[in-house]
Amino acid sequence: MSRLPPYFIPLTMNPKRGILLVNLGSPEAPSAAAVRRYLRELLMDPRVLDLNFPARWLLVHGLILPRRPRRVARHYQRIWTDAGSPLTVISENTRRRLQEQTRLPVALGMRYGRPDIFSGLAQLRLSQPPPEEILLVPLYPHYTPATWDSAVDRTREELVRLGWRARLTVLPPFYRRPDYLAALTVSIRDHLTVSDHVLFSYHGVPLRHLRHRWPGDPADYREQCHFTTGQIARRLALPPENYSTTFQSRFGREPWCQPCTAAELARLADRGVKKLAVVCPSFVSDCLETLDEIGNIGKEIFLARGGQSFQLIPCLNEHPLWVNALRDWIENYRE
Repeated sequence: MSRLPPYFIPLTMNPKRGILLVNLGSPEAPSAAAVRRYLRELLMDPRVLDLNFPARWLLVHGLILPRRPRRVARHYQRIWTDAGSPLTVISENTRRRLQEQTRLPVALGMRYGRPDIFSGLAQLRLSQPPPEEILLVPLYPHYTPATWDSAVDRTREELVRLGWRARLTVLPPFYRRPDYLAALTVSIRDHLTVSDHVLFSYHGVPLRHLRHRWPGDPADYREQCHFTTGQIARRLALPPENYSTTFQSRFGREPWCQPCTAAELARLADRGVKKLAVVCPSFVSDCLETLDEIGNIGKEIFLARGGQSFQLIPCLNEHPLWVNALRDWIENYRE
């Protein structure tokens, strides 16, 4: 008889709640064809490009897809691993470590790409007995409609497609949760070496998206990001002159959150900062935007302007305190 690992929990012991972790996703391969499929799915989402359908279709199929996939594929090639996309691998490892600590069935679905939300829900439905409630956990600390609302919309659609009448509840954005902030602080402290300045770089959004709020939370996305920076800086005892907040990944011509990360990297080097550390708190798992946009391109910008040392601080990834926080949230969550 094979011996089961100590953390194994039979499906028959699962309670009535199932957990679906959702992250953004990645192409299935670092090829132009795979990136084209991924970008088509991402950019045709009305929560991401909130244009009317004809305008969105023309922009995506007429201007973006004919040119951009080959260039983006080269960036993915620089970070791809033998196991696949870092984001997918890290997200699955996080799910597995979380499953080791809870009796609740835990599945993973990517909003774009594979494994998708449908397959995650289908996996949960195989639990015995099938959960009567799905707790959706979007793995984004801060709220924007392009991430949170899109994940909720698709999960509802896929539940209908499955013909599953499970009740859907959603864990709210967690940027204020003390255990999230504690895990992020410890993770940064674990990796931070000597630096003159710490740059907190968040994914940017168009300014018009700032009008959206999570129900009951008065802070817009930009204010949420500054809150996180302030809390982490206080815990790390960083003087105000030794840290700053910026926004990366701008797309299109309309006004986005400022200041821009790339411009700030050049400005800091011009100001005389020699040793720089960069943290990306809007991502819980390392991905293209952290490993390449910051770790490769951002580093090149800073060093080319006279910087001497550039350190990309890893995301939370599979940090034990982060997994512990997830476990406590899903087991104790009450609406």
